Amino acid sequence: MNSFKELVRSNRSCRRFDNTHKIDSQTLEALVDLARHCASAGNKQPLKYILSTNEQKNAEIFSCLGWAAYLTDWKGPEKKEQPTGYIVVMGDKSVADKFWCDHGIAAQTILLGARDQGLAGCMFGAINIKKLASFLNIQEHLEIKLVIALGKPVETIEIDAVGKEGNIKYFRDENQVHHVPKRKLSDLIVSTW
Repeated sequence: MNSFKELVRSNRSCRRFDNTHKIDSQTLEALVDLARHCASAGNKQPLKYILSTNEQKNAEIFSCLGWAAYLTDWKGPEKKEQPTGYIVVMGDKSVADKFWCDHGIAAQTILLGARDQGLAGCMFGAINIKKLASFLNIQEHLEIKLVIALGKPVETIEIDAVGKEGNIKYFRDENQVHHVPKRKLSDLIVSTW
């Protein structure tokens, strides 16, 4: 990447990957190592992680995720386009009773780090938590906050301006290009002093 702005702009939620490109556990560990250097409310550092590059565990994690709410006729990527790595982000309730935005900060850092390595990912909040906790034998004191799917991207993603009708729903065109409408900067800034 040539600039931080390019890195951020290229960091889109990717939902289709090259399943033949295997991610190793050292790559996932390095991404979590980036996240552990992030800010944490009260510096409590309550986040814990489960890393998976195992094909069977990946399939179990995959089955617990809601893949794209706006793409109502698509239930997620087929096997050849499924991610090859997952990071489950949890808050340790024995360390803190609230996790504020720590998991969001960590997840965005992980995704930017992945993108910088030519990988891509998708952050999931739509999770069947009970099923995932059962599959991964997650202890009661660990609260699942997010799941990050990672892999080598095969999806083309375009950022579009939100049209006059105000529709912000992402969509795929006839060429399977994924379009993400974004509001104009002038629509976001309420005032400048």
